[in-house]
Amino acid sequence: MALCEQSLPYVRAISPYQPGKPITQLAREMGIAVDQIVKLASNENPLGMSPKARAAAEQAMADLSRYPDDFLLKQALAQRTGIGMERIVLGNGSNDVLDLVARVFLAPGRTAVFAQYAFAVYPLATLSAGAEAIAVPARDYGHDLEAMRGAIRPDTRLVWIANPNNPTGSFAPYGQLKAFVESVPSDVVVVLDEAYNEYLSPGDRVDTTAWLANLPNLVITRTFSKIYGLAGLRVGYALTSAEIADLMNRVRQPFNCNNMALAAATAALDDHEFVARSYALNRAGMEQIVGGLKRIGCQHIPSHGNFVTFRVSEAALVNQSLLRHGVIVRPIAAYGMPEWLRVTIGTERENARFLEALGGSL
Repeated sequence: MALCEQSLPYVRAISPYQPGKPITQLAREMGIAVDQIVKLASNENPLGMSPKARAAAEQAMADLSRYPDDFLLKQALAQRTGIGMERIVLGNGSNDVLDLVARVFLAPGRTAVFAQYAFAVYPLATLSAGAEAIAVPARDYGHDLEAMRGAIRPDTRLVWIANPNNPTGSFAPYGQLKAFVESVPSDVVVVLDEAYNEYLSPGDRVDTTAWLANLPNLVITRTFSKIYGLAGLRVGYALTSAEIADLMNRVRQPFNCNNMALAAATAALDDHEFVARSYALNRAGMEQIVGGLKRIGCQHIPSHGNFVTFRVSEAALVNQSLLRHGVIVRPIAAYGMPEWLRVTIGTERENARFLEALGGSL
């Protein structure tokens, strides 16, 4: 038997996660200068990182010979959320904490439930643990909570929900979502992924951390990669019961957040002006992109995140044309949406460049 055939069959069956194309890769492939490329593929903050976070990261460089101490970030998160430090788990991006939950609760003979068009990491984390993935057909490109509740089986141990959802941008009102979580059996963990929570309008926001007091099977995950602009430093966290946090920490890699990431994230939490600017830019950019898509005649899914998913015929060909124009967006055929592309909201100039390139590619 060949060496690789000795590996676990369910690992061999996994398709690796495909990130958005890096700017430098497109520059190599197309011979386009890096400064002439617009990347609107990975839902990054077009303003970059918080100035306070940048200063903190630069200061942390003086101590890179020392192993990280995550106390200050956990303390800051505890003060911000009002829950104890023993209920906070840090990760190398929120992807890391999602994987930790799967490693704790999933195994062969167990199942996990998520929606059609859900974030690709949910099936990936489920299958990598040897569990069975149950994808529930979407309703209006979002979560059909009633159907998801009906899909829970005696062997189900996890339910994954992203709100807002990526890649469709759909949003489940929190009243409906809370009723759903309360209806889930107490021995099934519900993961509520709030990576795009800060982009919600004030009227849609709810302090879901308050739910943790009465829902010990709830895990809330958040990230510093989106509105805080720290995607390259990789910091995320989970808020949950002390018991689940303890289990997640047992399988967490030591020092999974580096010194610069910890310092930058701690400072970013207090840069309220930067977050406000990022939110305002996203709202204006959303209007610009959606207005442009309507003028061009492209169907789009109303989005509550920092991106818009839109429909075009021959999406693969349109994507290649956009790349030749130096514009990177995200194909989402792997999500079962071969006629759709996803574009991140950028600066006014970047958005205009995208719309011009799209108009010339149809």
